[in-house]
Formats: sequence, C-alpha cells, structure tokens
Amino acid sequence: MEKVAAKSKKASTDSKSATKFSKETYMNWYESMLLMRKFEEKTGHLYIQQKIRGFCHLYIGQEALVAGAESVLRREDRVITAYRDHAHPIGRGMHPKYVMAEMMAKVTGCSKGKGGSMHMFSKEFNFFGGHGIVGGQIPLGAGIAFADKYNGNDLVTLCYMGDGAVRQGALHEAFNMAMLWKLPVIFIIENNNYAMGTSVERTSNVHDLWKLGLAYDMPSKAVDGMTVEAVHEAIEEAVAHARKGNGPTLLEMKTYRYKGHSMSDAQTYRTKDEVKEYQAQDPIEKVLATIKKNKWATDADIEAIEKRVDDIVAESVQFGEESPYPTADELYKDVYVQDDYPYIVE
Repeated sequence: MEKVAAKSKKASTDSKSATKFSKETYMNWYESMLLMRKFEEKTGHLYIQQKIRGFCHLYIGQEALVAGAESVLRREDRVITAYRDHAHPIGRGMHPKYVMAEMMAKVTGCSKGKGGSMHMFSKEFNFFGGHGIVGGQIPLGAGIAFADKYNGNDLVTLCYMGDGAVRQGALHEAFNMAMLWKLPVIFIIENNNYAMGTSVERTSNVHDLWKLGLAYDMPSKAVDGMTVEAVHEAIEEAVAHARKGNGPTLLEMKTYRYKGHSMSDAQTYRTKDEVKEYQAQDPIEKVLATIKKNKWATDADIEAIEKRVDDIVAESVQFGEESPYPTADELYKDVYVQDDYPYIVE
C-alpha cells in the first residue's frame, strides 16, 4: 500500500547536544502526531454525519504512544492492539485513505470494508489488528512473538492494551508463557485512566498497573505517555532487551484520551477541568515547543506541514467517499485459506 512519508528510525544520541534527538526526529514526530490528530478529528465529524457507522473509538490525546514507538521500530516488527486502532496503522506508514475507506466500509479499505473502525489489519505493514474482544489481543501478541522466536527472526512484537483489559485472565497466562519462553514481546498498557467510564481506582487494589509484571519477574515500569521522548526511550530499551533474547517487558504508558471512550460516550464520569489539565500536557504542543525553542522551523515551515496534513486528510475522505462498497460475494472471501471451496450467492 501507498506510504505517506518515510519515518525517521534513528535518533542522535550525542549527550552534548541541546537535545538527545535530532531535528529530523522532532519534525517527523510533529508531522506524524499532527496527522493522527487531524485524521481523528475529521473521523469524529464524519461519524456525526453518519458517513461512518458502528462503534468508533478516537485516539486523540494518545498520539505520543504511537509516534514514540514507531521512531524505534523496524518496518518488519509487529504491532497488535485493541479496537482504538486508527492511529497505529497510520504510524506504521499506511496511507490514511485506506483507514478512512475501511471505516466507511468500502472495499478499498485495509480490511476490504469488512472490519470497520475496530478491525484494521495490514500484512504489508505488519499490523495485526484491531481487536474488538477486550484483552483478546494479549495472547495473540505473545503468539506472534513465539512464531518469530521459533523461526529465528530478529523481530519484536508490540502488544498494546487498555487499562481495562488488564483485568482479563488471559493476560496472566500470556505473561507467564512469555517469560517462561523469553518471547520477544513488549506489552504496553495504554493507561488513559478509564476503562470505558470506570476509573482504574474502582477496578483494582493495584493502581500502578506496571506492577502486574513483577509477579512474573518481567521487567516493568511506568512511562510518561504524554511525552514522546519518554515513550521512545522506554520502547528503545525494551526492544534492545527483546532482540538480545532476554524476553518481554511490560510498560505502563500513562496517557489520556481527550474524547470519550467511544462516540456515544456522554463522559459524565469526569470533569471538564480534568480534561483541560491533561490538554495542558498535549504531546503535540510539547514537540512543537521544542522545535520552536531550537529554531528548527519557521512559522512558514509549520504552516506548510499543517497544509500537507490537511491535504492528506482531505484526500483520505475523498478516497473513502468515492470508493465502492464490497459486492455480495465478498461475504464468502477471506473466510478460509482455500479459495476453491463451493459457495452460493443469490
């Protein structure tokens, strides 16, 4: 599939420089996160217009988790997540128009219009979903990593989950096997404080979710998920650990979603002041402030990036709206590996 732009995969580590990371890395982070943000904002508008149906979970506020990880990962590494999954394939390099087409249930979507908002997949970009079953992707992430270790591949799997998903029993089974077999998987808890509308404090006596890994002697820690540099450094350390054959890591990314759990969420469980408090820590604004502080871009440069992002979003919407819906026979395709099994279309 078409890519939007090449992403920086390495950052300068010169400790004597003003910042650990290069100008190129910061500019890539800014454009990548801005694209995710504006894409999701447009998605919300289209949902209200009923051009996108079904469930829809926006990633607004959590962009640093994807941008910071993808500036470490190789294209061949694997990523799997839950149903808040629009930003992940975009961060992997997929053109957003294939994500938009999927949400509009069009055949040109990355899942051929069969998955919708919650079930994005891409073999080309090694993105394994997009899973609607809460916690269902956790043992799958361990399984993908098992396959890579079995085949002798020098690859890692990032397995994302929400803070609500850590209450699933499958997590403990996956953690146990991952540590027993030293699987190259990084478990990432996207802790945005609320499982739907229930706070972490109301679901468990353990509020520091990273401590769940300690029961398995798994390297575990909390990370500031509102700061892209912190995300990058934590992922970089965990990836190096996994590639050396030392096994998994658990990272609790402390983040926040500015919008509701889904588009139908009235958000009565939190105050507007709480949301504003986290908006003051916006990861995109932090990166932009660093760029301006180091005079790496003029106002005209920033405006050019914003224009480029707006054009990509507009192109994605047009592509989705102009694409056709799947034909009836698509119901019977991609169900079995074997293509020549008999089926009937009336």
